[in-house]
Amino acid sequence: MCKALPMTHHLWADIVTGCVLGFWAGMSPGPLLTLVVTETVRNGTGAGLRVAAAPLITDFPIVALSLLVLAQLAHSAGVLGVVSLAGGCFILYLAWETWKAKPPQPMQQSDLSRSLKRGVITNFLSPHPYLFWITVGSPLLLKGWQQGPAGPILLLAGFYFCLVGAKISVALLVGRSRDFLRGRVYTLVLRFMGVVLALFALLFFRDGWRLLTAGAL
Repeated sequence: MCKALPMTHHLWADIVTGCVLGFWAGMSPGPLLTLVVTETVRNGTGAGLRVAAAPLITDFPIVALSLLVLAQLAHSAGVLGVVSLAGGCFILYLAWETWKAKPPQPMQQSDLSRSLKRGVITNFLSPHPYLFWITVGSPLLLKGWQQGPAGPILLLAGFYFCLVGAKISVALLVGRSRDFLRGRVYTLVLRFMGVVLALFALLFFRDGWRLLTAGAL
């Protein structure tokens, strides 16, 4: 029974980490959230809900490719240390971007017919998802894998549950009141997530430093 306690702690940490990062990804202004808002405003809540589910289809090839790349590189503590430091810098950038972000605005009707196609293509070609999964997501998954497969599975489940759930919530709220995105609550949520991301960045800097010093010994 005593041996089960550390594993339980790690599993809870993986779930919380996945949920926090997923909620941030779901609420942060960006191309996909803009499409959710646009579809909801123009074509109703149902259309916004369908766009909100898009990451479940488009993201897994990116995750798999990022894991494959990092697995080939992560043969030493030094490499993992550099990746962790890069991940800390990227999260810190995301924290600042989230703190000062402005609510997404619906696109014009003339842009709507092309927006969904551009959204799918952009999701594959944009460097943001690859940077996130190579420097942040994949190191977390590989670190959790050392304790067994349950941790990474729960992290991914928490991430996508909260990512899609947050975008669904935005679609529902925008469908009921288009003033939601201009309200104080949404701004406070973004700033709170900015602070949380900054704390995650510090953890990545700590892990990166430990890995680099361990590799130097």
